[in-house]
Amino acid sequence: MELSSYISILVRRKWLVLICTLLGTAIAVIVTLLSTPRYTASTTVRVLTIGAGTVTTARPDIVYTERLVSTYSRILTGDTIRSQIQKELGLDAWPALSVESVPGTELIRIIADASDPEDARDIVNTAASILIQQNREFYSGGDGQSLQEILAQRLATADSELAEARANYNNILASSPEDTASLAVAAQAIEVNEGIYASILSQYEAARLEETVRANSISVVEEARVPRRPSSPRTLLNIALGFAAGLVIGVALAFTADNLDTTLHTTEQIENATQMATVGQVPMAKDDLAIARLGSGHYPQLESFRRLRTNILASSSSGSQVVLLTSAKRGEGKSTVSGNLAVTIAQSGREVVVVDCDLRLPTVHKIFELPNKRGLTNILAGEMTLEETIQDSPFPRLQVIASGPLPPNPTELLGSQRMLDLIEQLKATFDFIILDTPALLSVADAAVLAPAVDNVILVVAQGQTQRGDVRAVRQQLSNVRVKSMEVVVNRAEPNGSYAYYESDSR
Repeated sequence: MELSSYISILVRRKWLVLICTLLGTAIAVIVTLLSTPRYTASTTVRVLTIGAGTVTTARPDIVYTERLVSTYSRILTGDTIRSQIQKELGLDAWPALSVESVPGTELIRIIADASDPEDARDIVNTAASILIQQNREFYSGGDGQSLQEILAQRLATADSELAEARANYNNILASSPEDTASLAVAAQAIEVNEGIYASILSQYEAARLEETVRANSISVVEEARVPRRPSSPRTLLNIALGFAAGLVIGVALAFTADNLDTTLHTTEQIENATQMATVGQVPMAKDDLAIARLGSGHYPQLESFRRLRTNILASSSSGSQVVLLTSAKRGEGKSTVSGNLAVTIAQSGREVVVVDCDLRLPTVHKIFELPNKRGLTNILAGEMTLEETIQDSPFPRLQVIASGPLPPNPTELLGSQRMLDLIEQLKATFDFIILDTPALLSVADAAVLAPAVDNVILVVAQGQTQRGDVRAVRQQLSNVRVKSMEVVVNRAEPNGSYAYYESDSR
């Protein structure tokens, strides 16, 4: 399917697309107006990472940093902190908290959403304060012994052992100063205990510094402020999304409806359904029976029939031509096309006769404003001759045979030998014989006459005729073996050339 076909579908279903688009936009506006404004505040805290070891670590551990940030994020969104915030601030419901880390940094953004802007600010600031306090309590005390306490005990023991070693050395020196061997052993013991004490003291100082740093490893970088504008609903965004959603749904429904629709809306659809060539297109007229104005001038209908005349004449062989016009069902403008086509062919200098073969609902005499007291029925019944029934139309070189009285057996009359003889008689006098017949799916009249004519023209009303109907018509015509079949699209959508002539006629 070409782009023009898609555009044609959207133009045809424009009201469906428009209604869905407006409905989607209206729903978005209503939902936005009914939504309670929500305010978002955030505070930024820094999580100082000193590595998985001690403060003497030269480079921070990236994996450790990510794990630490993730841990604090889980703590912040846990029930404990949210419950504590609710109690401290006296909130009716649990605070809506979320946490996000800033990639490549040690920063965490604590975000709160609330219906009151001050509540949003207080929630995130309180959350940061609670996190900092819990961190200090965890590293500066709490349940169980910390590393600093263990090292302090070991340092006291080492100090006691060092003092004992010194006392032992002094005792030996006082009692046996000549015992150099014992003094050497005692001096070595002092040296060993001094080394142990110095090592434990160094570890103790490092642990004390590390716990001090860890206890203060979380700090507020940027405190939350009272948000000035609500973060939701986002009016313009909601309206844009509603508009887009409505438009998408409308377009989808338009294509779905078009696929389910069996009505023929375009010339392409008509040609695909009939498998016949389109010999002409006739635009919609305000009054299908207003034929008198076709005498001269540039009117869209007149120009379309001139094109139709040109195409028919180009495809016609020499000699008289008998053309049968029919349609799938009533109301598709078949008789109007017959009359208008006859006028334009007569205007080209050819002798034309229109025969109203619709012996059930005749229309041709109305188009040309002629009486219908005598006509085809009288000829076929043997009551009158051709000369007695044929009538002059208001147009030169164009004559009309009306239907005459409505018979009880129209199909039998049209299929009789007298009808075939009449056609031959008309061919001797006229260049073009146009037979206006009933709708093919309603009665068999057109099918009876079709084998006797040179060309069958099926009139299809654009936007009215059903796909299944024209397929049934083609099947019927194929069964009777017609010589030629073509299509005229009636009530076609205006195109550029029609619009040009329409503007020129005003």
